[in-house]
Amino acid sequence: MSDNNKLASKLKEIVGEANVMEDPEKLKALAVDGLVPRVMVSPGTMEETSKVVAYACAEKLAVIPMGGGTKMGQGGIPKKLDILLPTKRMNRYNDYDIANLTVGVECGVTLAEVQAKLAGEGRGYFIPLDPQHVQGATVGGIVATNDSGSKRFLYGACRDFILGMKAVFPNGDIVVSGGKAVKNVAGYDMTKLMIGSMGSVGIICEITFRITPRPDAEATLLFPFNGLQEAAGFLRKLLHSKYYPASLELINAAMASHLKATAALKGKYIAAIALDGIEEAVARLKKDLSEMGRQQGASDAVVLTAEAHRDFWVAYRDIADRMAETGSNIVSLKANFALSQVTEMMQAFEAGLKENALDGALFCRAGNGILHAVFPLGDNPGAKTAAVAAMIGKLTAEAVKNGGNLIVERAPKTIKEKVNVWGQTRSDVVVVRRLKEKLDPAGILNAGRYVGGV
Repeated sequence: MSDNNKLASKLKEIVGEANVMEDPEKLKALAVDGLVPRVMVSPGTMEETSKVVAYACAEKLAVIPMGGGTKMGQGGIPKKLDILLPTKRMNRYNDYDIANLTVGVECGVTLAEVQAKLAGEGRGYFIPLDPQHVQGATVGGIVATNDSGSKRFLYGACRDFILGMKAVFPNGDIVVSGGKAVKNVAGYDMTKLMIGSMGSVGIICEITFRITPRPDAEATLLFPFNGLQEAAGFLRKLLHSKYYPASLELINAAMASHLKATAALKGKYIAAIALDGIEEAVARLKKDLSEMGRQQGASDAVVLTAEAHRDFWVAYRDIADRMAETGSNIVSLKANFALSQVTEMMQAFEAGLKENALDGALFCRAGNGILHAVFPLGDNPGAKTAAVAAMIGKLTAEAVKNGGNLIVERAPKTIKEKVNVWGQTRSDVVVVRRLKEKLDPAGILNAGRYVGGV
């Protein structure tokens, strides 16, 4: 019996024959940055996951966990891949407590499914997350990659509404951290350690979220500006005002061209503002912010409500997927920076894209200091590999100069080979490496894909 057959046979004992894939041809379609797994195993419970990981640890087999597969292009090129471990069979609700505004769910449930279920409860509830790929992304994958969305300005990031979780560590141990209590401070906060860790120190299996009632009213205000300084100045003024919208976004003309609601607006830049709250508050915000926009040089604001409002933010959120539908070889970058440097970062990204003749969609979370760039490389990406890699290096340096860093969220392998996808290495990478050595001394989980190549 070959080594692969022995591996598959052992895993079938744990999860059942139907939940192990060993067909080489089918496995090729599941390659991660060109690396084909020896086998794919789909555990249905946390206990099965624990047994699979414990076996992998004992045999020093490299494991890469996968949720919905929407962000498998993120991270460094893996050093090794023996077992691909999708989690979508773990899709149960373990603690559904609407009265206490909490919901406990297994990692394999998609966020879209959770949101739809919560929306039908009473007056309607939701988890304040609106990340990319929401239809296919699982809650485990979203938490593992620390994705949030445009409403982060009002509601916060992932870490702000996760109360606890259960995870399988690299030796197979099941570790429970946090709980339903909002104030839970006993011991080291392992929950925060897992958020954004890319599955490098443990596989998230269950998560307890804090939920919130859906707002009574929602609306979007779109303000066209001819100049970057004017658009950024308006958003800066709003940021320091008494008003508190749900999101403060700044987009360029290329991004606007992909959005039905903004494609016809006459302006090189669009300030997009989402409003949440009670009817009276949203009505007042629409009136006051429209006047503020006119004073800052914007054309009359376009107001979106109901379906138009929701359709706009869905299209906005899924821009990378929509661009990928019309052509492959999409590159997606994400930079963070000091809030005061919005103009400088937008200018740097625009200059870099123009220099390389790239039509890039830029959208900036002006209230959080985050800038996304999404652009296609065309049918001959190899011709642009060196130039794009050099551009990423320059933009990373610009982000660092402005108090942040840059990560490559998506790119062909040829580009990832030439850049540090996690941006400029910082001194705290020592802590990351020590944690990895302590928790995963055999280096079996997501080897090479996380910060510092761990």
